[in-house]
Amino acid sequence: MPSLDSSLIYPGLPFTSRDLLAPMEGVTDPVFRSLVLARQSPEVLGGTYTEFLRVLDRPRQPIEIERMLGPRSPGAPVGLQLMGADLGALGGSARIAVELGVPLIDLNFGCPAKGALRGCAGAAQLKDPAGLERVVASVVSAVDGAIPVTAKIRAGYDHADDVEDLARAAESGGAAMLTVHARTRSEGYSPGVDWSRIARAVSSVAIPVCGNGDVNTHAKLQTIRDETGCAFAMVGRGALGNPWIFSGETVSAAEQARFLSDYADAMRHEGAEILGAAARVKQLVKHWMLGTLIPDESTRLELMREKDGAALLTRIADLGEVVRG
Repeated sequence: MPSLDSSLIYPGLPFTSRDLLAPMEGVTDPVFRSLVLARQSPEVLGGTYTEFLRVLDRPRQPIEIERMLGPRSPGAPVGLQLMGADLGALGGSARIAVELGVPLIDLNFGCPAKGALRGCAGAAQLKDPAGLERVVASVVSAVDGAIPVTAKIRAGYDHADDVEDLARAAESGGAAMLTVHARTRSEGYSPGVDWSRIARAVSSVAIPVCGNGDVNTHAKLQTIRDETGCAFAMVGRGALGNPWIFSGETVSAAEQARFLSDYADAMRHEGAEILGAAARVKQLVKHWMLGTLIPDESTRLELMREKDGAALLTRIADLGEVVRG
């Protein structure tokens, strides 16, 4: 059974710093997570979660949970994020996670995907604070204090009027931490974000709140804490554009190209075809903010339009003047 080190950054939570990597479906798989974690010390990047594991009408099996977690390594913790509405299946999945040594569980109440909404999971539960509380309480009861259970919400479904009620519901259910993405479900990832919604959640609960939304520079990690009072800051798409965002380190074009090359190589090692690996690299290229590798939008557009996977990776290596093995 996992034990918590009271010397860590926040009592009752296993994080090693106050800056966290957000779980992002289709992005923060074990390959991407491991590359980012390997390039930041635990004192800089305090932890992350898996992509959400959808739980339907039965507990997920150990092999499925292990696949989401990927290879274990020392350092910052990787929690398991679950999403579902079936209390028995969620609780059973959580108990299996405890047996596997998972350090913490997060519950996803923010996913805006239509499939989640139809299943009354993800962001659908933002319309029912009492139901959200029941989900949290059920999983907290299932793990019986063995590991902390956290929750991640958006600021609301169609509006942010009830963000305080949602925050209090998560706290009443027993969540050890609440992450608030400052946009509502209906706002998606639209430009601009209202951090005052995070501040409202902070003022309404005693548990630590983690702020999320448009934290896309190293400086904003501290700014969001200063402006909202949140205890933790979480980076999502900002880490796609700059995997070194947590340390604020300035890295050369060669180091950037090596990251993208390592990303493709690791995916190929896991069985991806070169076109699939190149597509995932393009996902990062789309957001890449470090101009020494991709100096202008015309270069970015050239990379995004390249249909030959091998040619794309060669072009990136050439931009970074990296010799590929």
